[in-house]
Amino acid sequence: MEKAFEGKYRDILIQYLEHQDEELLYTCEKLSREAMEERVSPEEIVHLHRSVLELYGKDLPDFVRLSFDVLLEIMVGYGLAYMEHLSLRTAQKELRSEIAQAEDMQKTMMKTEMPEHKGLDFGVISVAARQMSGDYYSFTEEGDKQIGIALADVIGKGIPAAFSISMIKYALAGMTGDDRKPSVVLETLNQVAEENINDNMFITMFYGLYHEDTHLFEYGSAGHELGLYYQHKEQSFSDLYAKGLPLGVDKNAVYRQFDKKIEVGDAIFIMSDGVTETRTADGFIEREELTEIIAAHISLSAEKMVQAIYNQLVKIQNFELHDDFTLICIKRTK
Repeated sequence: MEKAFEGKYRDILIQYLEHQDEELLYTCEKLSREAMEERVSPEEIVHLHRSVLELYGKDLPDFVRLSFDVLLEIMVGYGLAYMEHLSLRTAQKELRSEIAQAEDMQKTMMKTEMPEHKGLDFGVISVAARQMSGDYYSFTEEGDKQIGIALADVIGKGIPAAFSISMIKYALAGMTGDDRKPSVVLETLNQVAEENINDNMFITMFYGLYHEDTHLFEYGSAGHELGLYYQHKEQSFSDLYAKGLPLGVDKNAVYRQFDKKIEVGDAIFIMSDGVTETRTADGFIEREELTEIIAAHISLSAEKMVQAIYNQLVKIQNFELHDDFTLICIKRTK
């Protein structure tokens, strides 16, 4: 213990015993901060207090002296717990800082450019339920008038999920030509996931390829949420049906490919389970209720539409997201 601290404590205690000046008590808070900075333990302060009293009053009653034995034992345990608390707080601050840096890195790595094509309108909203998102989406130009659209969701949260998503992104970026057909993409990524992610994690994924010249949308799914197709002529919704095992479950899994002809005014909706598992007072939102919400905003541009749908769904949940929320809309305008 520093001599300067001992002297300050002794002066405050003696002056207070003689004058009971309450202003002196306000200086104790500042002194307690000095004690923490100098790592003076509670039991050391008890010893110091006792020694000052013994010097100040030679006839200190025995019961007062003995009471310090109890106080000292309590302060020993308290001091150890308090030091552990300080250590945990420091570690927690460091961890928060590291997570914030990882979050910034993830946002940079996951960044994707929104396509701009005549006759097609794209909209997307992706909101993480926590700092690190387990959802990943991308738009890629695939050769002559083809656009690749991917949406993946890691079953798992936090940093491990974010790293798994990064692996999928870079594996996907390495595919070219015929490798970008939905069935081939999913089978290739399944092998990558099976070899590289933990057994207690797996990834669902929807991948589609939009042909601008024919307006044919080819797609496949690895256990992902069903997409929705809006047919403008009939003003009706139908599921973009596709089945398949999630990535990382079975390296020999085979994925089927489906297609849909997109007419003027039609729209495609691809989503993560943060959309379909919106929680109402009666449980998860029904598919019919979801399509009604989308239909109410179908006349908007794709970007305004996904934002409006998100606003309404998050309001239903009292503005609390329970899972990462990603919604993609592709709307044919010409």
